[in-house]
Amino acid sequence: MNIPEKRVETRIDPYVDVYADRTKGLKASAVRALFAVANRPEIVSLAGGMPNITDLPLDVIGNAIGDLIKARGPQIMNYGGAQGEERIREQICEVMSLEGIEASPDDLVISCGSQQGLDLVTRTFVDPGDVVLAEAPSYVGALGTFTSYQAQVVHVAMDEDGIIPEAFRAATVAARAAGKQVKFLYTIPNFNNPSGILLSVERRRELLAAAKELDVIIVEDNPYGLLGIDQPPQPAIRSMDADQVIYLGSFSKTFAPGFRVGWVLAPPAVVKKLILAQESATLCPPVFSQFAISEYLATWDWKSQIEDFRSMYRERRDSMLRGLDDHMPPGATWTHPKGGFFVWLTLPEGFDSDQLSARATSHRVAYVPGTAFYADGLGSRNMRLSYCFPTPERIYEGTRRLGEAITEEMELRTTFGLVTPHSPGRVQPPEVRS
Repeated sequence: MNIPEKRVETRIDPYVDVYADRTKGLKASAVRALFAVANRPEIVSLAGGMPNITDLPLDVIGNAIGDLIKARGPQIMNYGGAQGEERIREQICEVMSLEGIEASPDDLVISCGSQQGLDLVTRTFVDPGDVVLAEAPSYVGALGTFTSYQAQVVHVAMDEDGIIPEAFRAATVAARAAGKQVKFLYTIPNFNNPSGILLSVERRRELLAAAKELDVIIVEDNPYGLLGIDQPPQPAIRSMDADQVIYLGSFSKTFAPGFRVGWVLAPPAVVKKLILAQESATLCPPVFSQFAISEYLATWDWKSQIEDFRSMYRERRDSMLRGLDDHMPPGATWTHPKGGFFVWLTLPEGFDSDQLSARATSHRVAYVPGTAFYADGLGSRNMRLSYCFPTPERIYEGTRRLGEAITEEMELRTTFGLVTPHSPGRVQPPEVRS
């Protein structure tokens, strides 16, 4: 009897023919891809944006959670509503009031971090081929979400004051002239990830006026708004208009990311759609986490805790800027953030941050190459440096190691005539383009 030979699978992925089209553009996060290197103890990681939560009152939080379980365990460990628990939505309204936002708990939908909130918004609005406008550079997680829904990302130029309103107008007009639907403008106005740039108050008004004129929704992503280092919180764009702006917030930076609690503030009609989207995604956001954070807000001086965070990050920011001043070679420039977690560094002409990464690793320092923050391949001369997690001493040492790696590469390239040293610089905003 002839026994047929067992079929040998020759493709790397045997399921490639049955995946949805939207998976074709998916790729690993540039930050996550660095974890294996950045987590090595000998490496100074200036790569990740992980908040430093060591100053939280962990004993108080632990006792409060224990008391919650004893008193209300069957409730807080069960299912909840897709919109989120009412008590925490009321408390979130108080949090947002620090940035001038007046809102009703009914206009909020709780999400699993603001990342899921962005996913719900994108799912609700974007069809394949639609245009999403995003400031340049932009948050890598947002770009991944837009790609997963097959959106076309069109970048809008920034300068030292944030998004340029005329560039926003031009991008919108050009997209529509090409027959495209522009669904929304995505921005992180407070200490943009990755550049650290703060959108000025005047620009916020100009941008909002342009959005109303063009009838384009603004999606305002604001994880860092309460973490200004040099000034009090700025008025949110949402505080200036309740109908033109969808606002994303999170407790990941002002409390702890592990609880995965964020929120979306939106007009009532949009809220109804988001609730339906949330039901299909998770049934309900994590109830236990909502109650834990709600108890923290009710029993702890969370505003003073945020002030402690601001002081801690100020020390770290200053250490990074001092280190860059001391160690960067001629031709390198960088932003001077007034809050948040990040500095955006521009290498001298002729350098590529992706290619430099291996040399930096050999000098035991890690960063995120700038191309991760663009959907169109730009950013090769840029890198994101994070000062939120390492100690000030480690941050300063990291800049020394990075300076050595860049200088070594510069000397090698100069020797072979590949790059010419330039005069030193100190501040250079993201590339201005429309």
